[in-house]
Amino acid sequence: MEENTPLLTNDAVVFGLLAVILAFVFATSASKSKFWVKFYTYVPTVLLCYFIPAVFNSLGLISGESSSLYFVASRYLLPASLVLFTISIDLKGILKLGPKALTMFLAGSFGIIIGGPLAMLTVGLMFPDIYSGSGPDELWRGLSTIAGSWIGGGANQTAMLEVFGASPTLFGQMIAVDVLVANLWMAFLLYWAAKPEKLDKLLKSDTSAILELRDKITKFREGIMRIPSLGDTMVILGIGFGITGISHLAADFLAPWFGENFPELNQYSLNSAFFWIVVIATTLGLLLSFTKARELEGAGASRMGSVLLYVLVATIGMQMDLGAILDNPVFFLIGIFWMIFHVLIMSLVAWFIKAPFFYVAVGSQANVGGAASAPIVASAFDASLAPVGVLLAVLGYALGTYGAYLSGLMMQWIYGM
Repeated sequence: MEENTPLLTNDAVVFGLLAVILAFVFATSASKSKFWVKFYTYVPTVLLCYFIPAVFNSLGLISGESSSLYFVASRYLLPASLVLFTISIDLKGILKLGPKALTMFLAGSFGIIIGGPLAMLTVGLMFPDIYSGSGPDELWRGLSTIAGSWIGGGANQTAMLEVFGASPTLFGQMIAVDVLVANLWMAFLLYWAAKPEKLDKLLKSDTSAILELRDKITKFREGIMRIPSLGDTMVILGIGFGITGISHLAADFLAPWFGENFPELNQYSLNSAFFWIVVIATTLGLLLSFTKARELEGAGASRMGSVLLYVLVATIGMQMDLGAILDNPVFFLIGIFWMIFHVLIMSLVAWFIKAPFFYVAVGSQANVGGAASAPIVASAFDASLAPVGVLLAVLGYALGTYGAYLSGLMMQWIYGM
């Protein structure tokens, strides 16, 4: 067996393991045992669903890199879950959340843009050897790809690789930094999403609009709640996966059409099939929220959406290799400082405008994680809020190339000082 070959290579076996992990977490979280009650007082269930697969990946039992489960979950289960979350959403209520959500998202983008140059400058003072690379191996070229990933996503990251020309070796190292630091930050957000009151108090936040929306959704659910029949469940799954199929069908046409006829729009990710899948699924789900399909929430539409989303959480956890930090510790130090500057800027803006921690968490994850993970963080606060994460993440696709390019130019200037 090769050194990097995981113990379990069959995706059916790995999926079974993930299903058992999720079952274990939710069974113990519902337990009345004193040990588990106390344990889950400090450890949120969503964090455990994410972290246990990460540990298994780090130990070499499974491999997120060689498995196709994340691709399946992000392309098939995520769109379906977004539909099932959005068919019961109160769109007017989301709009009443006001401009603070957008302000925090933009503050997060600014934190990524300026955080990269500041992190490179800070670590460079301690380890001047980071400036020793030349040509395609110059560190700033690789860091610009992280900026693209942390504002827009994979398409923007690829755009920065093409624009600034980092070497394949350097780019591979940057992917490791990107994945590990972003996932550690997501773990932090998931932990505090379960108990945001302390941070809201620290930020002196005005949470009235969020609480009002959450209470309104809860009241609506209670008014239509019923024991689901087999027919209800089949209709829920049919709508979720049917719209997912429509989204893929449209994306298969739209992505290449924009790529061939309007290549200048590639910077907005309009040539990305995943972009169109997420946008179309969310849009059709929102349209259904104005129809009788909204009453499917009473039969557990969002609960079914949560099941699909938690599978995605587990497959995202599979991507995280905790041991990778030992490969290039200085590069990871830059990533950690980068994230710290991003968080500091967002925290200052949040304190100044009295924004709830929900806006900080979702605004940050809409940048750093994109459409695949922003709704996970949003739904950790409340399932009804998942569409907020999607809407902000889509905005990141549009801003990613511009922001990353500006950040890359600043890092190039610092590198040449």
